[in-house]
Amino acid sequence: MPLLIYVLTVAIFAQGTSEFMLAGLLTDIAHDFSVSAETVGTLTSAFAAGMVVGAPTMAVLVARLPARISLIGFLLVFLAAHVLGALTESFPTLLVTRVVAAFAYAGFLAVALSATRSLVPEDRINRAIAVLLAGTTLATIVGVPAGAALAQLGGWRGTFWAVCVLTLPALVILFFNRSPMTRGNGPRSGIRSELNELRRWPVIGSVLLAALFNAGTFGVFTFLGLLGVDAGIPDALIPLLLAAFGIGSFLGVAATGRWAAGREKRWIGMDGALASVGWALMALCAGFAPMLFVLSFLVGALSFAVGSALISRIVREAHGAPLLGGSYATAALNVGAFLGPIGAGAAYAMSGGAGVAWVAAATAACGTALVPLLWIGRRRPVRHA
Repeated sequence: MPLLIYVLTVAIFAQGTSEFMLAGLLTDIAHDFSVSAETVGTLTSAFAAGMVVGAPTMAVLVARLPARISLIGFLLVFLAAHVLGALTESFPTLLVTRVVAAFAYAGFLAVALSATRSLVPEDRINRAIAVLLAGTTLATIVGVPAGAALAQLGGWRGTFWAVCVLTLPALVILFFNRSPMTRGNGPRSGIRSELNELRRWPVIGSVLLAALFNAGTFGVFTFLGLLGVDAGIPDALIPLLLAAFGIGSFLGVAATGRWAAGREKRWIGMDGALASVGWALMALCAGFAPMLFVLSFLVGALSFAVGSALISRIVREAHGAPLLGGSYATAALNVGAFLGPIGAGAAYAMSGGAGVAWVAAATAACGTALVPLLWIGRRRPVRHA
């Protein structure tokens, strides 16, 4: 893989830590601002909403800028938002900083995903995207649990400062790196033409399905710390519960990058069905701490295997949108991350942790049932005698 792929992965790790770190900070932030945990959960949805709107918006705004300059600018805005977030004493201000940081991360991820097509050959796109998404999953393995542990030692604001520190290495490397990088390796087309890619079923169908699967995944992950507390897991072990989910998600993404190519339909359908069963078992075993650790690992692997396969499919199918193709994949990931915590928050208020897991099981089951529709009307290659 080119060096730039790994540099982008480091940056995505830092920003992914920020996106998911609230899973281990809900109680601390709620106590500091005297609001409910469900209210703090809206910070995750606000971040995801900023990602959904920000991905295409930022991609269009920086369309005429070199990819490297765009990436550096997004990282600077992201850094500034976290400095302000760490200093504020106002919950509304914190909410605004989360949206601004989300816009910056959305722009960064959209440009990075689009640039992937120019950095690697067509047959290595799945692998390259798996490496990029490994930054996100490493955030759930290392960044989020470490942030939760850091918050226990010095408060949630220390976690925000830690994200600032994590951002700096990638920012410095991108500033001094002069390797060529473009957004897509196909001919440039107009914005209207690129938007028309969303009318193609292989693209829009994959976007909708990715959003559905990710809604359940991020809904549970946002409230996983609370599920652990409700199950009697000591506060000191909550970072390990989050790490179990993160390790599973990393392995799921890695397995997709290595083995999903050429068998996407079976891969997505089988893993989606197993994820639905896993979420249902989590609902049934919500009060049993040992099973919660095991199931967090398993459903982390299965749900991220499905999600990363669908993201790769979007980037590949949106070949007619070299500028906005990455934003479609980013939006697909974060529509689910926006809706998931809202639905999970309502389910938690009504039924506790079991309700959160049941919602995830239902969304995964619906998504699995719809998988065959992605291949309706798909042309099969003609075989010559």
